Formats: sequence, C-alpha cells, structure tokens
Amino acid sequence: MSVEREVAQVAPETSAPNQVEVRVPAEPDQLSVMRAVVGDLAMRADHDVDSIADLRLAVDEACSSLVRLAARDAPLVCRFRQTGEQLSITAEVLSKNDSGPRKDTFSWRVLSALADVVSTSVESDPTANGNHLVRIELTKGRTAQV
Repeated sequence: MSVEREVAQVAPETSAPNQVEVRVPAEPDQLSVMRAVVGDLAMRADHDVDSIADLRLAVDEACSSLVRLAARDAPLVCRFRQTGEQLSITAEVLSKNDSGPRKDTFSWRVLSALADVVSTSVESDPTANGNHLVRIELTKGRTAQV
C-alpha cells in the first residue's frame, strides 16, 4: 500500500516581490514547516531574536487555529511577505465552518499579543462545495536596533 503525501511546496515569486507561498496538508505535524519558514525569513530580514521567536509562535498559533477548522484533505496555505520593516503573514484553509477562528480563546490572545496587527476573515466560495475560505492575517515589524 502506497501513501502519497503532499510535500511543502514553495511557489516562485510571481505575484508579488518578496513573497513566499508554502502549501502543506492542514495537519498538526506540518506546523514545524511554517515555523521554520517564518523564522528563516525573519532572520534574513534582520529581525532581532525576540521578534523571530514572536513570529514563530504567532505563526504556530495562527496555523494551529486554522488546522482545527480545516475541511478534510484541505491544504494549509501561508504567504509570507516582507515589505520594508514589516513581515506580513497570511494563513488560510478551506473549512466547513463559516464563523472563522474564535477570538475569545487564550490562543487568540497570545496571537494578538505577539503580532502588531492581527485580523481574520471568512469568504464563501460557491465553487468550494460548501466550504469557506478562512484566513488569518498578521503583521510584525522589526524592532529598532540600538
């Protein structure tokens, strides 16, 4: 019996400069991939050690929330974009849930504390067999170096 798994795919920078897209199965064991990617990108963009740690944890919290909502066999998609002093992350999954991540949880409070800006949205997609596109967006700027 052969089991094929979708492997992390990094899309070429075609739609926006300084953007990386990663797609993995929406499963908890794939969260380390997203933490590694954001850590590497933040390091290359000269974020300090504390900011890098905050970004790793924020991405982990956001992606964990989305994995819990993901429809069966849905991919978890993250887009990482460096713009000036800020690193922006958009994470999304297809979900049967039309209300999105709960904002009254400890996880959401942690996420909100770690990032400068956090938002969520849910979009209906008539072509997605009743699924909704659930998205979490967060942004964190570099801290001033002294």
